[in-house]
Amino acid sequence: MIDVNDSFGADAPVYVISVAAELAGMHPQTLRQYDRLGIVSPGRASGRGRRYSMRDVQTLREVQRLSQEEGINLAGIKRILELGHEVEQLREQVFHLANELEAARRAVARRGRPTGSGGGAVRGELVRRTRVTIFNTAETPEDDTRRTGQDRPVAEGPEAGDGTDDQG
Repeated sequence: MIDVNDSFGADAPVYVISVAAELAGMHPQTLRQYDRLGIVSPGRASGRGRRYSMRDVQTLREVQRLSQEEGINLAGIKRILELGHEVEQLREQVFHLANELEAARRAVARRGRPTGSGGGAVRGELVRRTRVTIFNTAETPEDDTRRTGQDRPVAEGPEAGDGTDDQG
């Protein structure tokens, strides 16, 4: 017997809704409801028909288990699935960062570690540097003075007068 998952992978959207519902032990209308709620979002065929993957079917089974055995409502199940997806993404990120760190450590070890005199960083050693850029977009009275070339801010609005100086 040929296993479809071997040919397409667990994420290949190959099952129509009736087959996915049968594999998950649910009614097709339940799958449509879960799609509307965003609990399980199947792929779409060119004719806009839903196509479920084996991973979708496994998720549907987990939704059914959480609902029936644990008594969790659909909002709670959706949040559990979202958090599980987030944990999966974070684990993948940690895996990649650990690989990068190991590669950097190997690169440093290959270069050797010459001894430096002065206690600072030596050639070939990784040094963490942080650059901070601060943008101040608020105008201050000094900005007005620089712009006009006067010692006092520029008067604005209808109260400013006709631009003549009353001081004589």
